[in-house]
Amino acid sequence: MARVGGIDLPRNKRGVIGLTYIYGIGRSLASKILSEAGISEDKKVSEWNDEEITQIRNIISTNFKTEGELRSETQLNIKRLMDIGCYRGLRHRKGLPVRGQSTKNNARTRKGKRKTVAGKKKATK
Repeated sequence: MARVGGIDLPRNKRGVIGLTYIYGIGRSLASKILSEAGISEDKKVSEWNDEEITQIRNIISTNFKTEGELRSETQLNIKRLMDIGCYRGLRHRKGLPVRGQSTKNNARTRKGKRKTVAGKKKATK
């Protein structure tokens, strides 16, 4: 089992796909890492030897922020926006979409489950 950055990579997947299981590494970054290490992208994770795994581990630990370190940095950035009270920070605080999306009809992922509000009462004659 190849363990890189505290994550067990799936053995039956290609190297490029396997590396994307690490938080902070996508397809393009994974292919960059493998080319820097001199490993074929088509080679499966189970076919990597110990030397190749060590090389990948060293490249990732020295050049990139991944997993816990990256998550904590992201949270600190959001907290900073909320503390300075900018528009994006206020949207985070209210739990609304941050990047300019419409909220009239959709945005259920950010707003959560619908909360029914009582309608106006009809005026009696």
